[in-house]
Amino acid sequence: MFSKTPETMRLTLRALARLLAYPDAALRAQMPALVDALRLEQALPAPRIAEIEALCRQIAAMDGYEAEGRYVDTFDRGRQTSLHLFEHVHGDSRERGPALIDLTQTYEKAGLYLGEQELPDHLGVVLEFASTQPTPVAREFLSEMAHILNALFTALQAKASPYASVIAAVLEAAGQKAQAVDITPERDMDEAWAEPEAFDGCATQGQNRPGQPQPIQIVRKARPQSSQGVSP
Repeated sequence: MFSKTPETMRLTLRALARLLAYPDAALRAQMPALVDALRLEQALPAPRIAEIEALCRQIAAMDGYEAEGRYVDTFDRGRQTSLHLFEHVHGDSRERGPALIDLTQTYEKAGLYLGEQELPDHLGVVLEFASTQPTPVAREFLSEMAHILNALFTALQAKASPYASVIAAVLEAAGQKAQAVDITPERDMDEAWAEPEAFDGCATQGQNRPGQPQPIQIVRKARPQSSQGVSP
């Protein structure tokens, strides 16, 4: 575990936040500057910085469509690798709304306000906020999310994704150790959203198969009333 508290992590946290953004042409052009920021502050272990530098070089060298497609496949095709942290805890349940409000209020108390298209639990936003805080406060804030970050780290490692090194860096910046944890296997998004075959059953996805009992429900139809309100 990288336990020594660095004097500042402002540039490091902002560089990690940028690395977790959609890798469009503008971001790919920034890769050398992000590596410079990490090397300048030295807030991370040298081996971790080297791993991230390798990722930055890879992203900068990739074709734009390839880099962007890999990003979408990595972070937008399953809850286990989502960068929206509360999805790992609350999913789509009603508890996520109040949690988002609470986090937004945390930002606003610090004088920071989100753009209209941003959600407060996106890890990039979380890191941007942490970068504005004194180092001890930032480390404590991020360490509260260590269990979620380790789950995300584990899911990315399972996919052999080089982005796992970025999540490990976030954990180390929080004074925590990146480690594999038990996670529940997740259905592939294509499988989860697939349309059932015609007449393939509805017990869970469609009607029961042909040849199997078909449940029916009989509902008594109310008699129409006359204009005087008396049944004929």
